[in-house]
Amino acid sequence: MIQNSNVTDGQNAHNTTGQDSIVPQLKATQLASVRIRTTPDATKAALLNDLADRVLRQMDVILAENQKDLDRMDDADPKKDRLLLNEIRIIGLAQSLREVALLPDPTGRVLLERTLEQGLRMQKIAVALGVVGVIYESRPNVTLDVAALCLRSGNACVLKGGKEASFSNSYLVGLIHESLRAFELPEAAVMLLPTNRKYVNELLTATRYVDIIIPRGSESLIQFVRQNSMVPTIETGAGVCHTYVEQSADLEKAKAIVINAKVSRPSVCNSLDTVLVDRVVAGTFLPTLKEGFMAYHVEIFADEEAYAILKEANYPSLVHAQPEDFGREFLDYKCSVKVVGGLPEALAHIQEYSSRHSEAIVSQNQDIINTFLDSVDAAAVYANASTRFTDGSVFALGAEIGISTQKLHARGPFALEKLVTEKWVIRGDGQIRK
Repeated sequence: MIQNSNVTDGQNAHNTTGQDSIVPQLKATQLASVRIRTTPDATKAALLNDLADRVLRQMDVILAENQKDLDRMDDADPKKDRLLLNEIRIIGLAQSLREVALLPDPTGRVLLERTLEQGLRMQKIAVALGVVGVIYESRPNVTLDVAALCLRSGNACVLKGGKEASFSNSYLVGLIHESLRAFELPEAAVMLLPTNRKYVNELLTATRYVDIIIPRGSESLIQFVRQNSMVPTIETGAGVCHTYVEQSADLEKAKAIVINAKVSRPSVCNSLDTVLVDRVVAGTFLPTLKEGFMAYHVEIFADEEAYAILKEANYPSLVHAQPEDFGREFLDYKCSVKVVGGLPEALAHIQEYSSRHSEAIVSQNQDIINTFLDSVDAAAVYANASTRFTDGSVFALGAEIGISTQKLHARGPFALEKLVTEKWVIRGDGQIRK
């Protein structure tokens, strides 16, 4: 499957650390953004399909570069799953590129049109943001997702990946550059910055060259960007996700939903962190989690009532919950459990501890379901389903840059449709204002 490539093995030309400043790279990307903004829709779509072909042809090399990154990370580190690329995931990335290519171009749409009394013809049009900066950790899939979404929407992008994924990111950006060259577009449209952290502050203050910053990673990374960025920021927040098992719930469905939300991929932001279970069914329901959780050695941090029930059920990995175990994003085979006395108590707990990412209720009472869905303030709320569905590709958005937990501009999967802003275009025939 390996074919000749111009990509330098793990050492992309833009990923050196000896330079004094990244301003030259940022300037180049800003200039490239003009070319991308004016590139025809069909060309952008064809470029992404070309990139998908290259990704599949070079799968063996991608796996080899990714293995170099994996070899440097402790097997016990929960971020290792985020770092991992395998054949299935690479095929999925290529498919995602093709899906984004099929999506309609979000730019050029006329959002409003009217003629003013002075005879001026006015239009409000969706246009590209310009230069999108993304700071992220561990996940090389983000490299392709961000590049695809930005190019498809007429944006250029600046990528600041973590050193833990440097071999994978460098090789993938090299493939992106090959596709850009094939379509006679500037490589600087997708810029991979050096991994050295000293350049982060320079990126966060580059208001002349970067139009928006999107952090994707740990809560500490997100808070650092929020507190230090002079460039407008859209948060893709940490996911502290709850599932409330209400007393009328179908407990077999509840068991499947809770287990799936926790163990299917615990290192991602839409995985379950806290189970809230109604006191009426706690004694029956909690022991049913034993087999599914034990298969993955899930460690449970339980409040006093839940601890007593699970202790009686001989659950082995059991810890008395401390206050800080609620509102905690575990990103591992760990979760907290709390027994509550009904919907008001469950809503109060979620209000206090939720990160506003994804929240779920399992219930057969439609009035209670509706109250939960109306009351909970989160980007995605679920009734009788796993929070693991919060994902751009699952929502038929092609891919995502992250899940936005804030309320300005975008909320939920930050995908193609949100990588635009507005421009007012006014056409006249010599009018002057009196």
